[in-house]
Amino acid sequence: MKTNTAKEKALVLCELRLQYPLDILLGISKIARSSYYYHVKTSSVLNKHEGAKKEIKKIYDDHKGRYGYRRITLEMRNRGSIINHKTVLKIMDSLGLKSLIRSKKYVSYKGDTNEAVPNLFKQEFTAKKPYLKWATDVTEFKVKDRKVYLSPIIELFNGEIISYNLSETPNFQQVSDMLEDAFKTLKGDEKLTLHSDQGWQYRMARYKQMLSEKGITQSMSRKGNCYDNAIIENFFGIIKSEMFYLKKYASVDELKKDITEYIDYYNKDRIKLNLNGMSPIKYRALNPN
Repeated sequence: MKTNTAKEKALVLCELRLQYPLDILLGISKIARSSYYYHVKTSSVLNKHEGAKKEIKKIYDDHKGRYGYRRITLEMRNRGSIINHKTVLKIMDSLGLKSLIRSKKYVSYKGDTNEAVPNLFKQEFTAKKPYLKWATDVTEFKVKDRKVYLSPIIELFNGEIISYNLSETPNFQQVSDMLEDAFKTLKGDEKLTLHSDQGWQYRMARYKQMLSEKGITQSMSRKGNCYDNAIIENFFGIIKSEMFYLKKYASVDELKKDITEYIDYYNKDRIKLNLNGMSPIKYRALNPN
């Protein structure tokens, strides 16, 4: 029997056992009974779901390898295919598909405690409806000897990026423009709190004034505690691991284009496990409150 793997041997024995006793075949092939049944069962599962292979591969490719088996399972269900996550994992293994993303921790702290305000969130990063809690921060991306700064606001109700601004220099105009874009979504009767770290931008009188004019309450992280603004740090980790670290950028313009496309994808198409397998925008549409 000139087969190389236990799986190949098991599949050959499955055919031969119609003519010969299984015990004799197992003895000749020197394959354990448990191994035989495992590979036969696995092969049976994969053949049973042959039609799902193409759909799983398509979802994997559509999301550029960012989805693991759990998100692919949710997306399959969104498309009407009821399939167990363990089965999806087996099929992905058989196709050689594996999420390109590896979890990373990101810590960002800037500034001192001058003119800081109390931390009103206290690491409670959920909201029962939109326009109750927002969070913001600034992160940087390096392209050769240049940098791009991303300043977004995230909605804690559904994790949506409400507004953002890209700049090649870390200045207050970037934060101001981001706020102005975010204010366009307000109706005027919200009881909104906007949280940040103690960065210099958020301690400026003009920043405080802009929030006050809109009736927005300011909240700040405690000094040196990255967990106090973990919701926005998590987003930075996602965009860097799912986009920035997967590609070598040749120019700032190319990076800016990809950031813009990624945030649009993140809001509209990227499903979240804690949103019942929906994207932020779809979840808000179905739960407008």
